[in-house]
Amino acid sequence: MPVLQNGIRHLPGYLDRTAQESLVAAVRAVTAEAPLFTPEMPVTGKPMTVRMTNCGPLGWVTDKQQGYRYQSFHPKTGEPWPAMPPPLLDLWQAIAGYPKPPEACLVNFYADDARMGLHQDKDETDFAAPVLSISLGNTCLFRVGGLNRKDPTGSFKLSSGDIVVIGGEGRLAFHGVDKIYPGTSTLLKNGGRINLTLRRVNS
Repeated sequence: MPVLQNGIRHLPGYLDRTAQESLVAAVRAVTAEAPLFTPEMPVTGKPMTVRMTNCGPLGWVTDKQQGYRYQSFHPKTGEPWPAMPPPLLDLWQAIAGYPKPPEACLVNFYADDARMGLHQDKDETDFAAPVLSISLGNTCLFRVGGLNRKDPTGSFKLSSGDIVVIGGEGRLAFHGVDKIYPGTSTLLKNGGRINLTLRRVNS
């Protein structure tokens, strides 16, 4: 495992199978109300390989016309995002070490061929709050670097039930998902990986 930036923590196996199943059920309820959609890159409009939705007062979205942003409603349905499930709020309270609650939970679904390029989570105004990332389903290869895109990077595997906390000096570290390992989890009936990212948006 690479040496992580100060403030970035990997909590392997934090969630047991029962807790994972409970979160999957909560995510299914969220997607029934706020369906998964395919986000687009700014300017080019190129579709991303993940599908996504959100829950909480705010949701992160991106499209060709307006780019990266947070908004209070689903871009396809126009409806407000569903409330954030209580288990996610409990995890934030237990792990984040931050007094204010999260305002957005980004739900990314990775099919077996999906990936996420190196990026920073920097569309928030409050960088004092960490980003809490929860892995459910198939194992992925997670890459993390420094505060500049050209800094050296290292990769390690994230399994179902793992949590990564991106905060402190590493709050703006570049990170991404290189690949998904099919068939490494039985949590999701049809395979794939769900990543839940809890974020505090406003100071």
